[in-house]
Amino acid sequence: MSRRKIGFWYRFAAAIAKPPLLVLFKRDWRGMEHIPADGGFITAINHNSYLDTFSYAHWQYNTGRVPRFLAKDSLFKKGIAGRFMRGSGQIPVYRESGNAAAAFRGAVAAIEKGECVAFYPEATLTRDPNLWPMTGKTGAARVALETRCPVIPVAQWGANHALPPYGKPKFFPRKTFQVLAGPPVDLSRFYGKDPTPDVLKEATDVIMDAITALLEELRGEKAPAERYDPRAVRAAQRRKTAEADKEKQ
Repeated sequence: MSRRKIGFWYRFAAAIAKPPLLVLFKRDWRGMEHIPADGGFITAINHNSYLDTFSYAHWQYNTGRVPRFLAKDSLFKKGIAGRFMRGSGQIPVYRESGNAAAAFRGAVAAIEKGECVAFYPEATLTRDPNLWPMTGKTGAARVALETRCPVIPVAQWGANHALPPYGKPKFFPRKTFQVLAGPPVDLSRFYGKDPTPDVLKEATDVIMDAITALLEELRGEKAPAERYDPRAVRAAQRRKTAEADKEKQ
């Protein structure tokens, strides 16, 4: 998608958001050469601050290939935010409803029309204590294997310094938004396989490994050998609670 086709609503949002982003934050942007010049593709991004959606969107906008985000359906219903979401072609996610598969179909359709669909595979802010990427959901892998489109891993760091997860803003001194994209993730060994839970999990792990490697480069340090899994942590906590309760009896 060329810059000429970005559209009114994206340009309107950029006119509002870019000036404060340019004033408040410095930028260290790398890897734009990995963004395809044409054709549909996926970007898969880590998530460690409520502010990093703006950091990534600013970087992606400047490539000329604007992203289509998956967002909860309630954001599409009211006010100027709803008009932007609908007008800019964002993709609604209907959670806990009979229409939950619509997001998958919307993402596939967008890619088949030659657009970029942005996935945050973690689906929420990372729960890792040191803000490394945690285990991912399989949506990006599912769409990638269905369409066989390029999957561009993107790591970002720095927005978390300005707005820590669940913390207070710390805008000064000016923080640097770092964004680094890598070459497409090779998922070819999964093509033609049935998209079973095991296949999707393995493909998702490959995507998360690529994002983590880029974040290691940005941070200049190694990630833990084992990726944080919130479900495993919750299960361990439940077992610990059950054992403690049993001891009290």
